[in-house]
Amino acid sequence: MADANRKTVLVTGANSGLGRALAESFARDGTRVGMLARNRSRGRAARDDIVAATGNRDIHLFIADLGSQQEVRQAATDILDRFERIDVLINNAGTAYASRRISPEGIERSLAVNHLGPFLLTGLLLERIKASAPARIITVGTRIDTAMDFDDLDWTRRRYRMMQAYGQSKLGNLHFTFELARRLAGTEVTVNCVFPGVFRSNLGGSDGAQGVFWKSVDLLLGWALPTPTQAAERVLYAARSPDLDAVTGQYLGDRRPIKAPSQALDPGANRRLWDISERLVGFVQDTEPS
Repeated sequence: MADANRKTVLVTGANSGLGRALAESFARDGTRVGMLARNRSRGRAARDDIVAATGNRDIHLFIADLGSQQEVRQAATDILDRFERIDVLINNAGTAYASRRISPEGIERSLAVNHLGPFLLTGLLLERIKASAPARIITVGTRIDTAMDFDDLDWTRRRYRMMQAYGQSKLGNLHFTFELARRLAGTEVTVNCVFPGVFRSNLGGSDGAQGVFWKSVDLLLGWALPTPTQAAERVLYAARSPDLDAVTGQYLGDRRPIKAPSQALDPGANRRLWDISERLVGFVQDTEPS
């Protein structure tokens, strides 16, 4: 095993797109990198490519579908067994679905993958992150002005709409960021959400929305959009910049705070989603400030 004191960064959704760009950038500066991917073969290929490109062999692959709470729990166990410290956690993985799907736990899948997966993974790793402080938790968000329907998070009462479901689940990232930042005040663990801008993405992949909506966007506008490597710069700034050593509970765009949807600025709504999330994942995070 590599030096236990070596800086360690964990990136979810790390086998392609923005996540891979982030993993490779950290690998190039000699950081120990944990890559969490859903598909083992694609994850291995990405890891091998990054090792070959950077010469950094301290790159570790972990496998989990973030929509499966059982797989998230197993991945967290594997990560804790492998890493003595976690300096930066980047919750990057996200997806969208053209039609309503459910997770193994019976939860609408965009909510399960985009919000509950990061919520559970972060909670399971949190003590190790706190022990590594100063440390940073960064969630990659999006910029859709929407609100969560707390009475129909699963889309059983409303007609399912892909972008509304995606936007609602990603709004959960902001609720989570702001509430966790409040709970971790004074711990030297900062918590921020970053909007990387619109860029060429494989959102949804082969089993999500990519086959319908995003391929059309890429065909029409892909030539004009930034690459994942360019989009990664905003997230890398949030992960590395000393200017953000004490900055927490922010929604960041291009190196500056941006306005969050109004619902996410409501502390009561943040706590409400937190309580619902704990119930849905069956895990209570002991983070409430005394």
